Amino acid sequence: MLLYREEQVIDVPPRLPAVGEVAWIRLRQPSDDQVQRILGDLFGCHPLVIEDVLHFGQRPKLDHYAHQQHPPQVFITFYALADSLEAREFCLVLGQGFLITVDRAPVPELDEVERRVRENPASMASIGRLLHQIFDLCVDHYLSHIDRLEERFDALERHVFDHPDAKVAGTIFRIKRQLGRVRRIVADGRNVIGACAHEAFPYTDEREAVYFLDVYDHATRAVDTLDAIRDNLSGLLDLQTAQRSNRMNEVMKTLTVFSTLFLPLNFIVGLYGMNFEHMPELHWKYGYLYAWGLMISVGGAMMVYFKRRRWW
Repeated sequence: MLLYREEQVIDVPPRLPAVGEVAWIRLRQPSDDQVQRILGDLFGCHPLVIEDVLHFGQRPKLDHYAHQQHPPQVFITFYALADSLEAREFCLVLGQGFLITVDRAPVPELDEVERRVRENPASMASIGRLLHQIFDLCVDHYLSHIDRLEERFDALERHVFDHPDAKVAGTIFRIKRQLGRVRRIVADGRNVIGACAHEAFPYTDEREAVYFLDVYDHATRAVDTLDAIRDNLSGLLDLQTAQRSNRMNEVMKTLTVFSTLFLPLNFIVGLYGMNFEHMPELHWKYGYLYAWGLMISVGGAMMVYFKRRRWW
């Protein structure tokens, strides 16, 4: 347990903080007995708080629980994101002078906040400051992961533009599923941060609420960016479909032009291939050259006409 006292942060065994002290208790992958002993027996947490801590898998939320002491205890479920966009859930329990964090998997953000607190004890001078640092670091990492998603989308967009026949539908749908999962976490987390910035929240004062509003704005930007990426992914499928249609239209137009060019040539060849006895050109010395010249002239004239009309 980390204890802020007299502008210093020290390690002490878990205990109730005295007046003017701020305690941070980190429970890393605790057993059920450990949760009951620390939260239930030592800090007197509400039974529903203990139940939520023992049963992970909830969406980000913030609940108030009446307590014999003032202010009421607050239970928060929040998520951090790993580099693989895996959601890592952790819980926070806030009470008079203490903050308890519980995780079932390593949360690097909490490790980083602990390092900062040890280097700068003043950042743990109140529950609000400590809570702000946790939220701020998690949301900053949200934005970093979302930036990488944007880069991945840009690369995919360039690939589709350069290779219209590339099979990317499966990749796009996988990314959209990831986006939907991440968006739920970020949007619900934003609501939790907004509740902490409210004047009725018992563990932040007016000066600290401004910092929570700043984190709230960052979370809003993350949600907006996720929505934009999701819309662009849908547009990417439409772009690929349009490119394929345009390419097919070009192919069909080229085939149509060549077919049209050969229509009069087939007529000429068929005319002189009827082998009637009295056809002047059949016995003419230059009849063969004449037929070639006629076909070349007709074909050339049609090509010039197509070019001028921009049909080819």
